Amino acid sequence: MVMPISSELKQNFQQNLLTWFQDQKRDLPWRRTQDPYQIWVSEVMLQQTQVDQVLPYFYRFIEAFPTVEALARASLSEVLKVWEGMGYYARARNLHTAARRIVEDYGGKIPDTFKELSQLPGIGPYTVRAILSIAYNQDYPVLDGNVIRVLCRVFHIDKDPRSGGVKKELLQLAGELLPPGKASIFNQALMELGALVCRPQRPLCLLCPLRSLCQARASGDPAALPVKTPKKTLPHYHICVGIIWKDHQVLIALRPLEGLLGGLWEFPGGKLEEGESLEACVVREVREELGIEVKVDKPFMVVKHAYTHFRITLHSFHCTYLSGDPRPLGCIDWKWVSPDDLPQYAFPKGNKKILEKLLDKSGQ
Repeated sequence: MVMPISSELKQNFQQNLLTWFQDQKRDLPWRRTQDPYQIWVSEVMLQQTQVDQVLPYFYRFIEAFPTVEALARASLSEVLKVWEGMGYYARARNLHTAARRIVEDYGGKIPDTFKELSQLPGIGPYTVRAILSIAYNQDYPVLDGNVIRVLCRVFHIDKDPRSGGVKKELLQLAGELLPPGKASIFNQALMELGALVCRPQRPLCLLCPLRSLCQARASGDPAALPVKTPKKTLPHYHICVGIIWKDHQVLIALRPLEGLLGGLWEFPGGKLEEGESLEACVVREVREELGIEVKVDKPFMVVKHAYTHFRITLHSFHCTYLSGDPRPLGCIDWKWVSPDDLPQYAFPKGNKKILEKLLDKSGQ
């Protein structure tokens, strides 16, 4: 259990943090509004993605879909195209589905209760607390990676915060520190401190408003917290895809909506099997995915890409269509497309690199 906090420590923590935030906070677009929709979109985008990377996508997304009603009216393909390049496409799919639910069930008003928000797709406990506290100023603590780091260091919590019991204690601690009626500014301040000052590596302790309270700094090694368990080695896969040509058009396939990269277009292909040549993999995967026969002509390019839980080497080949009528066997749709029209479709990052080089090369 987290030890009780003295009223003096709590007051100093709150006052020092809020004073610092007032002077040092970044000017971010979702901080210029109390619109729950924009705050919701920003929180979804910021999960596992840095602010500087999120900003251009946020501006683009809000410009395309300025309201929850506009997002609900859009097709999934439009949403994925605007989201393209950011990764974590399930978030975009869930945003879209949730927007339609909000319009249908709540008249376009984003719910302001824990129970109702929790029932929307893609909105987990953290996002619920973030929306309720930041947009509606309800007294809910938040616990993201930045907050966890600050709390573990200030209070010298030397247990793995990823364990359920420790995370529960940290949430309780964050709630105890929360000044009633100031959840919006306090939670943003706590997250901002972790992002700008109490950084994972080389924390800027001399600039920290909580340095006089920080037990990890007093111990001499604040960067040792939070406790980290060793990372597992990521599995690696070889993926082979075909750029299949017929009458100056290229065949693309639409991935199933569920699962990794769901709802995105791709060049047909799949995972290399043991003992299989790269070329044989392309022929087999295209046959299994679309029911057609192709001839592999020549290698095109190799792309290396890392996902959260695995890495891939993507081998692409120019191929010639031979026979068969394409059918959606391992996909949900397919199209013959002029290379110049390919940018209209949303592709995963690895495929997009192939697409970009293909356009630079002006075909074959």
